[in-house]
Formats: sequence, C-alpha cells, structure tokens
Amino acid sequence: MGFTTKELTEYIDDTAPDGSEIRLLPSLRDRGGLCHVTLRPGRASQAVRHQTVEEIWFFVQGKGEVWRKLEEQEETIEVRPGISLTIPIGTHFQFRNTGEEPLCFLCVTMPPWPGKREAVSVDNYWSLTAGIAGTENVKT
Repeated sequence: MGFTTKELTEYIDDTAPDGSEIRLLPSLRDRGGLCHVTLRPGRASQAVRHQTVEEIWFFVQGKGEVWRKLEEQEETIEVRPGISLTIPIGTHFQFRNTGEEPLCFLCVTMPPWPGKREAVSVDNYWSLTAGIAGTENVKT
C-alpha cells in the first residue's frame, strides 16, 4: 500500500448509523481510518455503541454536546473546536448540535470501520430533535 492523499469535499460518502454525514479521508488497511463527520444544526445523532472499534474525535467546527456511558462511568460534555475525546469499545454515546452552524469533527477509527452492522442502537439520551440551543435537556 503506497501513499494516499485526499482532499475534503462537499460530497457526502455515506450516512453513519447514527445519522451524521460522513466524508471519507485516508485509511491504513488494518490499522485505522479517518473521516470527517458533520451533524447539521438542530439535530441529534441516534445513540449507539460499537462492537469492535474504538474512536478518537477532534472537533473542528460548531458547538454541541456529547453523552458517553461505559459501565458505571457516564458524562455529558460540551464540545467546540479544539476539543478531542475518545469512544472506547462498548461505550454508549450520542451527540447533538447546539449551535447555528454545522458541528464537524475528525474521527479516527481503529481498526478501520467494518460496516454499518458495527453500530448497535441503544436508548437515546436526547430526543433526535433536541439539538437546538435552549431546548430542554431531558432523557427520552
């Protein structure tokens, strides 16, 4: 496998199982993949957990919140450009856009994303329309 160079485009390569827009970036065969994720204003992702992959996220645009739960550990954090976080295997997570512009982050998946069956839906922390700033923070 040689060098790979790819430019981020407006074209959406896929829609993730959580409902976010995915733009694929380079990957290394068995080690990991990189993508650009976008969640539009006023939206919340579907809560999911991954079965075999871990992720690292780095936020580059917008503002929002991320909920994560793994066994007894649970937290909700505010995110904005410059914030990074991890999603260990088995973590229940959901994110929402609380701003007026797209919420965008870079996502490294290790190993590379195996396909949509990887993500298993779990109970939502927020309703799927709970992304707009000023809406109530109520579990569904």
